[in-house]
Amino acid sequence: MILDDDLDILQICTIVLKKKGFEVFTLNNSSQVVEQVKFFHPDVILMDNWIPGPGGIEATRTLKMNSDTQDIPVIFFSANSNVTQLAQEAKADYFLQKPFDISELEAIVQTAIRPTKEAGL
Repeated sequence: MILDDDLDILQICTIVLKKKGFEVFTLNNSSQVVEQVKFFHPDVILMDNWIPGPGGIEATRTLKMNSDTQDIPVIFFSANSNVTQLAQEAKADYFLQKPFDISELEAIVQTAIRPTKEAGL
């Protein structure tokens, strides 16, 4: 699942991840994020920092505090120079600095999904 309000980022990430065999769901705001995540049951979430609604930090915290969604890996991605700090503040599992290379996106998604798949979730 990708949450970003930048249509170009959504399109690029969707194309790249679908080519890798992933089913991709996109949202352009973070409103009702828990309900959306429960509905789609994603293996990993890419969360933009500057997304309409509560915003990426608050949306990620909300997911991490909910027992139904807390174990889903969240990759926090942003063009902010302090993306590492923002990801920690949000309680995200991983971070990705924008702009990023396609290979970086593929690698971090694979890394984030691997523990989930190995645990049989």
